Amino acid sequence: MLRGEVKSRTPIGLRAQSLMDQGELIPDEMVMEMVGARLSERDTMGRGFVLDGCPRTTGQAEALEKILHPFGLDLVVDLEVPTGLVMKRLASRRVCVDCGSNYSTAAPPLSNWTCDVCGGEVIQREDDTEEAIERRLDLYEAETAPLISWYTARDLMVGINGTGSPDAVTRRVVGAIDSRRQQEKVAP
Repeated sequence: MLRGEVKSRTPIGLRAQSLMDQGELIPDEMVMEMVGARLSERDTMGRGFVLDGCPRTTGQAEALEKILHPFGLDLVVDLEVPTGLVMKRLASRRVCVDCGSNYSTAAPPLSNWTCDVCGGEVIQREDDTEEAIERRLDLYEAETAPLISWYTARDLMVGINGTGSPDAVTRRVVGAIDSRRQQEKVAP
C-alpha cells in the first residue's frame, strides 16, 4: 500500500517518501489512514487479507482493532529471524522500480539489473542501506517488539521460524493459519 501511494505520487505518498528516504518509520496516523482505506475495499471482506509490516506500534494495533470492529483479526504472525540475517537480507535486496519485483545480490535478474518481469531498472532502495536498516532495527526494538506481548495477551500471536527459503517459510506460515482454523472449528 505504502509503495503504491508513493509510486502514484498521492499527497500521502509524497509525505511518506520523504520519511522513507531518511530511513524513518511512517507515523501511525498516516499508516492507518492508508490501511483503513484499503481494508474498506470489497475484496478484503470476501477473501480476507494479510498485512505485512502493519501494525508496527501499539497505537497502530489499537487503531486496527477499531477499523476491523466487530470482526477483529484471526492471527498475528511474528517471523523470527536473527538480526544479523535481517541485516544481510535487507542490505542485499534489490527491487524493480516499475513493477516492484524483488531480487537480491545473490539472486539478481538474468540480465544487467533489468527486471525479468517487466524490463524495468532494478535498484537498491534508499531505505535498504546499512545505515537506514540499522535505524529501522533500532526503531523496531523500541516501538514494534512490544506488540509481541500485546498480541500474545489477546491469544492472537504465533511465532514462526523465518529462516530458510521463502517456500519453507511460507509453508510454516500457511501451516500456522491452517492450525488456527482447525482450532476454531473444534472450539465450543
